Amino acid sequence: MANTIALDAMGGDHGPSVTIPAALAALAGQPDLRLILVGPRDVIQAELARHRAGESARLSIQHASQTVSMDEPPAHALRTKKDSSMRVAIDLVKSGGAQACVSSGNTGALMATARFVLRTLPGIDRPAIITAWPTMHGHVHILDLGANVDSTPEQLLQFGIMGSLLVSALEGKADPQVCLLNIGVEDIKGTEAVKQAAALFRASDLNYGGFIEGDEIFTGHADVVVCDGFVGNVVTKASEGLAKMISQLMKQAFMRNLFTRLAGAVALPVINAFRKSVDTRRYNGASLVGLNGIVVKSHGGADAVAFEYAILVALAEIKKQVPQLIGRRLASMHAQGAPA
Repeated sequence: MANTIALDAMGGDHGPSVTIPAALAALAGQPDLRLILVGPRDVIQAELARHRAGESARLSIQHASQTVSMDEPPAHALRTKKDSSMRVAIDLVKSGGAQACVSSGNTGALMATARFVLRTLPGIDRPAIITAWPTMHGHVHILDLGANVDSTPEQLLQFGIMGSLLVSALEGKADPQVCLLNIGVEDIKGTEAVKQAAALFRASDLNYGGFIEGDEIFTGHADVVVCDGFVGNVVTKASEGLAKMISQLMKQAFMRNLFTRLAGAVALPVINAFRKSVDTRRYNGASLVGLNGIVVKSHGGADAVAFEYAILVALAEIKKQVPQLIGRRLASMHAQGAPA
């Protein structure tokens, strides 16, 4: 079985109307990819028919009779939705029927279910959510983005190790620079957990770049930025809101009158290049690192283009064997008596 991904076809705000065209596009562009669409068979078949497609050697359907709503409590989904499209997709990873799962469903339910079914790697207390963001000079990976509201210094170090290994594997960087997000760069600033984590980072063999402030995330100074899930989620939502505001203000400015419309027409190539460079759809797909398997979370409101990018994130992690790489590194550190 090569490069098989189970898709939660019912997840997110739009369900099959997004996940299925995204799946078809991914299959068209990736000849080494095989997909399993998980959800009610009749619903999936009807959506495939709308796109003049059907099951094949590279595209199959795994029936699941339940779905998890976007506002459903994680504990309730875990306890009562054992035949949900989300749970069945993760079960396929556990059984070996797929090598990765992609879902745009309820984040809390996805994390709880994935942790329950797949378990964490030895040496990892809690999984974390990591994704790439655009910067002035490329992109940066940041974690945790909401899986852990509070994190101990040791857990922050684990996040740094996992983030460093993921970037090294996916991008071929031998020694990615890892920084801790803080309210200042001086050693005396920050919470006790962050200051204690800094001491652990300095004692580790990570390429530790020290503290980084929020305004430096997008400069490209760091390859990996580490924070707890509360801070990471706030920064993520604030950044998304800022990007939407800038886009809307630019649109309003160019549409103000005839002269600004003409200026907009002249500047259109520049505007389009800018939009492409900051298009959040190209950075969709957050990995739940620290699990015994690959699980990628797509944004709940993702369109087909964005969901396809999440599929490609999972495919890249399969090819680079990211969980196995992290597991081997942690085992080696444990054998050497390292802090993590």
